[in-house]
Amino acid sequence: MKNQKIITVFGATGAQGGGLVRAILNDKVGEFKVRAVTRNVQSDKAKALEQLGAEITTADIDDVSSIKNALKDAYGAYFVTFFWEHFSAEKEYQEVKNFVAAAKASNLRHMIWSTLEDTRNWVPLDDNRMPTLQGKYKVPHFDEKGNAEKLFKEAGLPTTFLRTSFYWDNFIHFGMGPTKAEDGNYYITFPMDDKKLPGMAAEDIGKCAYGIFKNGPKEASKTIGIAGEKLSGQEMADKFSKALGVKVMYNNVEPEVYRNFGFPGADDLGNMFQFKRDFNDDFCNIRSIEKSLSLNPDLQDFDKWLDLNKSKLNL
Repeated sequence: MKNQKIITVFGATGAQGGGLVRAILNDKVGEFKVRAVTRNVQSDKAKALEQLGAEITTADIDDVSSIKNALKDAYGAYFVTFFWEHFSAEKEYQEVKNFVAAAKASNLRHMIWSTLEDTRNWVPLDDNRMPTLQGKYKVPHFDEKGNAEKLFKEAGLPTTFLRTSFYWDNFIHFGMGPTKAEDGNYYITFPMDDKKLPGMAAEDIGKCAYGIFKNGPKEASKTIGIAGEKLSGQEMADKFSKALGVKVMYNNVEPEVYRNFGFPGADDLGNMFQFKRDFNDDFCNIRSIEKSLSLNPDLQDFDKWLDLNKSKLNL
């Protein structure tokens, strides 16, 4: 299709951005084309996207002029940061400031900011229910994403605030999948008690984002929460057992135990799960499965995701 509108996607080789890039490319009659932003245009992932038809460009999100160049002549943009690369909430906030400065100098009609809650609105720093981390955060990889929403609003930018959910892909890539114990059973471990954990396939985040872009600027200024399914730890364990043909059990631990597991970011994740547990209604209610389905009719539930990905789980 001629005269297609450009959507610039940051984090194009990551889970969220990659899903959006592929969603745009797979829509052969759509009104959009995609500019995939990566730091390394020679990487295997970047080359794979280029072969699928994406325009590949490089940008440094620490450099406003570099971001401006990636936004040149674009209709829309998908902004996402990756806290786990550097573990610095302050750096993440500066990255968003750079996005906003570049967007203000561009003529974008619609943008999406991939965000999360600022948990300090629920748990102030002087609230000792969970420890304060990095001196001024409760959940560092959440808090500055949520805090940065004000930057888009104050700049008057037409922005949809997309609140994402737990990636089921974490069960494959980040060691959260079923682990065999001495009793011969497999366990998944979360400090969630019996509360529901909204989750989804990482690929579906990008597909939902594409649905927002297709709906157009009428979605700007809205906060949209997405999820594929909301399940308790026990419900996930039961579904794992059925899909994998082995007994998987839910190991519920206290947040303080999880915070002390010793892997990088364990304290952050322990606080995150505690926040999701203690404020479960607030966290779940904003993440609508119905809205997610309207944006992405191919939305996977956990059973579907397991069926497609069970061979990737390292049992």
